[in-house]
Amino acid sequence: QIYITKLDKGSPADGVIASGDVILGVAGKPFSYDPRTEFGKALTAAETDAGGGKLSLIRWKDGKQENVVVKIPILGSYSATAPYNCPKSKLILEQGCAALAKRVADPKYNNNPIVRSLNALALLASGNPEYLPIVKKEATWASNYSADSMATWYYGYVIALLAEYHMATGDDSVMPGLERLALEASNGQSIVGSWGHKFAGEDGRLVGYGMMNAPGVPLTTSLVLAREAGVKDPKLDLAIERSFNLLRFYIGKGSIPYGDHSPWIQNHDDNGKNSMAAVLFNLAGETKGAEYFSRMALACHGNERNTGHTGNFWNMTWAVPGVSQSGPNATGAWMQEFGAWYFDLARRWDGTFIHQGPPQMAGDHTKNWDATGANLLAYAMPLKKIMLTGKQPGKIPQLDAAEAKSIVMDGRGWSNKHRNEAYDALSGDQLFECLASWSPVVRDRAGMAIARRKEAPAPVDALVKLLDSPTLYPRYGACVALSKLGQAAAPAVPALRKCLKDEDLWLRISAAE
Repeated sequence: QIYITKLDKGSPADGVIASGDVILGVAGKPFSYDPRTEFGKALTAAETDAGGGKLSLIRWKDGKQENVVVKIPILGSYSATAPYNCPKSKLILEQGCAALAKRVADPKYNNNPIVRSLNALALLASGNPEYLPIVKKEATWASNYSADSMATWYYGYVIALLAEYHMATGDDSVMPGLERLALEASNGQSIVGSWGHKFAGEDGRLVGYGMMNAPGVPLTTSLVLAREAGVKDPKLDLAIERSFNLLRFYIGKGSIPYGDHSPWIQNHDDNGKNSMAAVLFNLAGETKGAEYFSRMALACHGNERNTGHTGNFWNMTWAVPGVSQSGPNATGAWMQEFGAWYFDLARRWDGTFIHQGPPQMAGDHTKNWDATGANLLAYAMPLKKIMLTGKQPGKIPQLDAAEAKSIVMDGRGWSNKHRNEAYDALSGDQLFECLASWSPVVRDRAGMAIARRKEAPAPVDALVKLLDSPTLYPRYGACVALSKLGQAAAPAVPALRKCLKDEDLWLRISAAE
């Protein structure tokens, strides 16, 4: 059920739905699996020509159940490559930016530094010159910005706005502020290339809380943009390279984790950090990292994407920018799988967006954030007006439709409540195929499923044969499965010992485990 708690005057639902109503279903059918998903998909369908702008709802009110229709504007269908070559996406961007510009131009406008920077970046990414005076106002605010508490979270987005604004306009008035912020961030990095909630102390150690990659990856991205915008300093170069040295380690091994941890392999993204990294590595021209992290972003959808520590704001903000590094077929496949209904559900009737959050909002630190700029950046990708939306062409291979769909399918079969059923339903041969997957997440899920079967005898001989494969993925997968089998895998020890001398670092680590 969906319980209505608030209604906007003048909205399409005004006069049809009221606070206190309960929505029981859509299109004449009761909700059957997830009201949020089903409602979002109904919105998407109603906005098409075939839907005719009629959103049919099953409404409960004062003990009575009836069907009602909310009439909404027809925006058309998402294309197979949305937001690329997609009239609906173009219309959403234009309407959203027009509404956002009015909001930002209001003299009373204020917001937290992250939201404020993302909103201004979206207006800049629209390429509409009418918004430049508004963006200039925001860039002036950003050039004077300073913070002590949670500085690393804010600096990344503020610096990115200043750098993008300078590159788009050539306005040198923001350069002193950009240089100051970029060097403060560089000097605030730890001696090993990480950032925490706060900047490091004079001894190069993080103060209080430890390493955090959620602010660290965007902050590195902003420093790369600052350097591109003209900030020149050896300290800046050193900070960028130190951070890359940390992040490169995770290529091919899993998701960039919360902090100074092993690769995260439960999901294909960890609160958007892989999506962030896909953008970062592409900006730096490092194709190996950009390709890997973009594929991981594409495989992250559904329950994997619709979650995150402190909420899913970062997961959603960076999703399409990360996926888009793999091309229009990738974004189209991801939108069809998840993004279309999610963005349509988050989009308000006036064209702005609200942060929807995960299914349960408890503990969401970004609850009620204005998500307009964050979401409109996804729709601005085809325009390629700023660096964050593809102004610098990528060099990684672009996926065709079949490849994109295959990677999307790699991300299916997992939810927080149903972690094992999909893989437990696969045959033994299928699980062994999964052990050879490009995805470390798929390999891990397959290895756990093999161990759960408790076959007698365990398939140790077959796994030992995989250790001799000519490519690395099956060898990684064999190590994963053998580690999950525990004592039953003892006969594989001689073969694993041989792997300890392999030239590949991750195979040595996996074999040791």
